[in-house]
Amino acid sequence: MALAAKPPLGWNTWNTFSHEINEDLIKESADAMVASGLKDAGYEYIVIDDCWSLRERDENGHLVPDPEKFPSGIKAVADYVHSKGLKFGIYSCVGTHTCAGYPGSYDYEFIDAETFAEWGVDYLKYDYCFKPRSADGPTLYRRMAMALRNCGRDILFSACNWGEDNTTEWIRSSGAHMYRSGSDILDSWQSIKTIAASQMDMEKFSGPYCHNDLDMLVVGMYGKSHNGTIAVNGGCTTEEYRTHFSLWAMMNSPLMIGCDIRNMTEETKDILMNKDILAINQDTEVRTPCWRKEWDAVPETVMLMFKPLENGDYAMGFFNFYDDDCGGRIHFADMGLPTHGYGLRLYDLWEHKDLGVFTDRYHVVLKGHHCKMLRASVVKL
Repeated sequence: MALAAKPPLGWNTWNTFSHEINEDLIKESADAMVASGLKDAGYEYIVIDDCWSLRERDENGHLVPDPEKFPSGIKAVADYVHSKGLKFGIYSCVGTHTCAGYPGSYDYEFIDAETFAEWGVDYLKYDYCFKPRSADGPTLYRRMAMALRNCGRDILFSACNWGEDNTTEWIRSSGAHMYRSGSDILDSWQSIKTIAASQMDMEKFSGPYCHNDLDMLVVGMYGKSHNGTIAVNGGCTTEEYRTHFSLWAMMNSPLMIGCDIRNMTEETKDILMNKDILAINQDTEVRTPCWRKEWDAVPETVMLMFKPLENGDYAMGFFNFYDDDCGGRIHFADMGLPTHGYGLRLYDLWEHKDLGVFTDRYHVVLKGHHCKMLRASVVKL
C-alpha cells in the first residue's frame, strides 16, 4: 500500500509532554481526537515520541516499554488507538541512543521494525541523535526504510535528521515518507518565522509520498509545556498561531499537532479544524508554492505564496513577518493570468466569505504577524 500521498495529519506527545508520558495520556488523547472533531477533520495519527522505553534492551535485543508508563504494553495501547479508528505511531533514533538517552535502533533496525509491526505500529518517527561518527547517515535511513518495508506491516516512515547531510539530495530515494530539513520548533513567533524563512528554497524537493516536514505544530500551546526549552515567554498569540498554521498548510508540511488536545480552546479548535485551510494542505496534487515579496519591501515584511490546486483554483497566502502593519499585493499577471478578459474570484479562507471578483491585482494591509489566506477561481469577464 502506498503511504503519504498527501501530507500526514496527527498528534505527537513531545511539544507539550516531553518525557512525562503514559498509556492513560495516549488513550485520553485518542478519545479527545475523536470527540473534538479532529478525526473527522482528517487527523489520524497518535504518536508517542521519545522516553517510552526502558534504558536497556532485553536479553534478546528487543526494546522494552517502561512498565511504569505503559503497564499494559505498547500493543495494548496501539489496539486502543486502533479501536477509535485512528493510527498509532512511535519513536526511535538512528543512533546508539535516542535524543533523551534511551536505546536507539543502530544495528537493531530489522529487529525493531519487526517489533513495531508486532505491536501494531503505523508510523515511526526516526531521530538523528548519537549517530556514530563513522556511520553514514543516509545509509542508516535507507536501512531502516528497508526494514520497515519488509516487516509485514505498512508503517509510515518519518525521517527526522534536521537537514543534516544535505537531506534533500537523497531523502526521497531513501524510502522515507516525510522528512525534517530544519531546526526544532519552539513555541514562539521568532521560531515560526525563522523556520518558515529557512524553508523557502526547500519546498521544491517535497512532493507526494515524501513531504518536507517543517516540524510539529505549536498551535494552541500558549506556553504550556513540560519541556522548558520549547515554551518561550508564554507562547504565541492566537493570530500568530493562525499565521503559523497557514504557513505550514501552504508549504505542504505534515500537520502534527503538539498541544494538549484534551484541553483545547475554541480558538485552537477553529484553527486546527479550519476545513478551508486543511483543503489547501490536503490538495491531491500537492503542488509546491511560488514565493514573492513586495518589489519595494525591506526584508522580513510581507511575503506572498501562491500555488495551483487540483480543480483549477489557486491558493494565495499573504504573510506579514514584520512587527508593524504592512501592505502586500499580488499582480495577477505574475500568476499567469492575462492582463485583460479574465479576473479572479477570491474567497477568504479564515473569514469564510466571498470577496468578489478582482482584476489586475489584489492588495491587503496586515497587522504585524497576521496573514490573509485566499482561494482564487479564474473567471472570464
